[in-house]
Amino acid sequence: MPTLKVTVGERDRLDQRTRERINAAQEGAELADAQPVLNFGSYAELSRLLSPTNLELLEVIAEHDPESIRETATLVDRDYKQVHQNLAELDDIGVLDFESGGTGQAKKPILAYDGLEIDLPFTAAEGDTGAAAP
Repeated sequence: MPTLKVTVGERDRLDQRTRERINAAQEGAELADAQPVLNFGSYAELSRLLSPTNLELLEVIAEHDPESIRETATLVDRDYKQVHQNLAELDDIGVLDFESGGTGQAKKPILAYDGLEIDLPFTAAEGDTGAAAP
């Protein structure tokens, strides 16, 4: 599995990089696999991913490979409903996936990446990153 690069407020630069890769591919250039990137529009959005509860869930899934959301909730000693909500958010942003055995079967949380690489340059970023810093 690859490592997910996480950035804040770099949409224009990432869009330009994507356009350059598309042009190079159309011209027949051989491209190395690109590192997947998840860009947040603000520090407040990033802080949701990096919340202690979400990081604990990601760590528990990596270490224990739980078979279900319920087992994950037990491992972190939290309510099923809260854990389900946190895992659904992580699924929505693409940090994890669910493997299901079918209708009525437990959903198993699966990490989509080996880890997160956080890229937060301290120079002025393009766009508004918001006032809330992680």
